[in-house]
Amino acid sequence: MDSLVARLPEIVIQLLAFAVAISVHESAHGWVAERLGDPTARWLGRITLNPLKHIDPIGTVLFPLMLAAVGAPIIGWAKPVPFVSRNLRNPRRDPALVGLAGPASNLAVAAVVTAVLLVVKAGMPSFRTVLMAMLQNGSQGAGGVAAPLIYLLFSLAMINIVLAVFNLIPIPPLDGSHVVGALLPPALHWRWAQFERYGFLLLIALLWTGFLSVILRPFVTGLLWILLS
Repeated sequence: MDSLVARLPEIVIQLLAFAVAISVHESAHGWVAERLGDPTARWLGRITLNPLKHIDPIGTVLFPLMLAAVGAPIIGWAKPVPFVSRNLRNPRRDPALVGLAGPASNLAVAAVVTAVLLVVKAGMPSFRTVLMAMLQNGSQGAGGVAAPLIYLLFSLAMINIVLAVFNLIPIPPLDGSHVVGALLPPALHWRWAQFERYGFLLLIALLWTGFLSVILRPFVTGLLWILLS
């Protein structure tokens, strides 16, 4: 319990970064769906960066807090942005594009934030030391105003990358499953949709077995290599 309390500052920073990431992610789904012919997300007020519009009790609250409690990177999912396939210009192809929009937007944010971090790194000789101290020892690892700002930017980059990769896993309700569903023949699409009822259990199994960490670790390691090399 004491260690969890000591980690509260960095957990709060990660949750803030996660709120930004899911807001960008879900807004991208709605924005692309609107461009492809379906205004449902606009009508429901889901094309917004207000995270309160996107909260899912399990994916946005419970799942991230479980990960935070065990010291894992905070990831999860938001309340899905609805779209009506028959309103899309190409009902067979466009659902996959709508699904891919979320991860693509997260990767774009991660690229921009990483570029900012590299600029900070070039102009701040102590950048590596500060970031390493925060990663190894949490909020107690480094002092000054720069440390939490660097950690916030790092969290934004890391969580956006992790959220993109995580959502591409082809397990409902993640975006990868929508891409798979759009590629399946109509006769199999219905059966694939029924698979969603088991999605949360499969995600918990990935977390419990450590396989989720195996999937995500190379991407986090790659980000660290870029920033610390």
